[in-house]
Amino acid sequence: MGKVSKRTASILYMKEHQSLFSCPICKSDMNVGDDGHIVCAKKHSFDIAKQGYVNFMIKPSPSMYSKSLFQSRQEIITSGLFEPIQKAIANHIGKHADTILDTGCGEGSHLEKICSLLNRQILAVGIDISKEGIQAAAKYYENKIWCVGDLANSPYQEQSFDIILNILSPANYDEFSRLLKPNGKVIKVVPQSGYLKELREAAFANSEKENYSNEQTVERFKEYFAKVEQERITYTLKLEPDLVPKLLEMTPLGWHLQKEISLKDITIDLEILVGKLSN
Repeated sequence: MGKVSKRTASILYMKEHQSLFSCPICKSDMNVGDDGHIVCAKKHSFDIAKQGYVNFMIKPSPSMYSKSLFQSRQEIITSGLFEPIQKAIANHIGKHADTILDTGCGEGSHLEKICSLLNRQILAVGIDISKEGIQAAAKYYENKIWCVGDLANSPYQEQSFDIILNILSPANYDEFSRLLKPNGKVIKVVPQSGYLKELREAAFANSEKENYSNEQTVERFKEYFAKVEQERITYTLKLEPDLVPKLLEMTPLGWHLQKEISLKDITIDLEILVGKLSN
């Protein structure tokens, strides 16, 4: 028997986990058909694409992010630049979580690496508003559920996830609260003052933007969650010359640069916030 297509494999995987889905239009339960149509009781229908993802957007959303940006992001993340962060996230997830949702997952490289570090069977789901990001995720990574969707109107049942990841991406705490299982955790990663400082110095030298603070984001997180752990991770790595243009393309900081720059080192300075709902 030959290898099944990506679409067929995704249909089978999503059928296995169809109780996860909730219609983004009417919130009713959904059924994953053998034909790859995901249909709710009121006949709202979404199709699993040939690449193996499903688009749950009710209306199209223009994306600022191109296909090549996600390719650059994938190369940067798989180069190991964020490995200490990914290991720390895997430690915070622990041994007992079975379901993970990565919100704003882009092309899925963080989720893929974190799942490989956990080294066990896990239901991993990625959602992003960018179709280009999700198409890339479905292309690169199998055995996960990839969805184009809007967090303000997500296509999942309440209390579906043990862990919600929110890595360098906007949050929707009301929706996170709805989607978390009892005793679940939100793990949010925010940049701190030294994050990509070499890039910031090149882009915004001698301006206010050269300095950066995420204090308000951290305070807002603490307002939503009863117990919050914080772990700040800072390190500087050598950057291979061929990765410099990739880094410039994947971060909005790089978009401000009019000239080519050479970076020998890059600093990662990120804070991991782990929040539990108050029961």
